[in-house]
Order: sequence, then C-alpha cells, then structure tokens
Amino acid sequence: MSGYSSQRPGRPSLRPSAISIDSDVPLEVPNDIAAITRVVNELDQGIDPEPAAQPVPRRPEQRPALRPENSRELAAKRAAEIMGAIGGSVDEGSDKFYVDHRIVPDGWDYNWKRKTVYGMEDPAYQVSLARTGWEPVPTERHPTMMPTGNYPVIERDGMVLMARPKVISERFENAEKKKARDQVKIREQSLNQSPDGQFGRDHREVQAKIKKGYEAIPIPND
Repeated sequence: MSGYSSQRPGRPSLRPSAISIDSDVPLEVPNDIAAITRVVNELDQGIDPEPAAQPVPRRPEQRPALRPENSRELAAKRAAEIMGAIGGSVDEGSDKFYVDHRIVPDGWDYNWKRKTVYGMEDPAYQVSLARTGWEPVPTERHPTMMPTGNYPVIERDGMVLMARPKVISERFENAEKKKARDQVKIREQSLNQSPDGQFGRDHREVQAKIKKGYEAIPIPND
C-alpha cells in the first residue's frame, strides 16, 4: 500500500533524528529510550530541556620541577653572568667602574665621563662631550648594570657611561700623543740652547743629558 508508514498515528517518533527544538539552548540528544521519552514528555509539557553540560576548563599543567642537571646548568650560567658583572672579583666594591670589554659593541668605545660634582652639573662640559661624539649608554642596552626602575642611562657616583665610534676615539688619542711628543721636543730644544755670548750646547761635553722612561703612576688607596 502506497504511503504506508510504520509510525502509529498520534504517537511521536522516538528516533533521535526526528527531535527538533526551536531554541538557542544547546541540547544533548540522549541515546537510550528512557531518556528520549523523558525529553519528549518535557517538550510536550512546555518544560525547557536541561542545557548540555559545558566542558570544565582544565587547569594549566604545573611547571615541572627543575631536574638536578638543569638546575646546575642555570646556576653555572647565572654565576658566569655575576662574575662578568663584577669583573671576576668577589671583593665588594673593588672596581665599581669595571666594564667587561665583551659587552662593548664592535666598533664602539666606552668611557666613564663626569656628570656631576657634589651634585652639580657642568653644562659646558656636557656640551663639549656631545660635540666630540660622546653619548650616554642607554640602560636598555645593558640592563644588568643598573637596578630595576626609572634609570634611562648607566651612572656611577656622579659618572655616566658614554659611547662613541672607536675610530673617533683613536683620532683624538693620536692627536693627544702628538701634542705630548711636541711638548717634550720643545723642552729638549730649550735645554740645548745657550744664551748669547756662550758656546753652543750641541757639543757633547756640554750637551744636556736627557733620559726617557715610562713607569706606572702610583694609585692612592683612599
């Protein structure tokens, strides 16, 4: 017989695919007959079905404890950083102006320059530094050299760490050396000159004996 249906008149279908809910509430379709029947009865009585259970967010996994090998490696790395910052000496305050040459960028020269004397700045000196190419080294370049906080440049006891291209520093150093040599040469010439009416001092018997040497300058302890 055409148009025959196995569904009996007046009885809702119990198949999950036949359930249709016009609602924004998510519904989890059950699989067993008893649960399906309960849902159908609730719909017939105008009762909103229970929404689908929301997944419980998982807690992030705890950071695993450091293994002894990793702990020793981190300790050794940190120890190397600390020793590099203090110049390899454990004597507190042995050299507060020490700068590890390995942190200086290639092609640049670092030097400590005066910023204040008894808390007072010298604007003319600061202008002279800027004119010769010196610029303060920003703390963000070497953050371990300053404490955490608002410290834009690296400072120590009225001194500020400055940088300029190394080629400029070499030219100024060569000019200073030439100036020193010229002063020595002028002094030698004045010693070998004789007043009017006397024999010249270029004779080996009367020529001034000048000895040149280099030695370290003693540094006071205080």
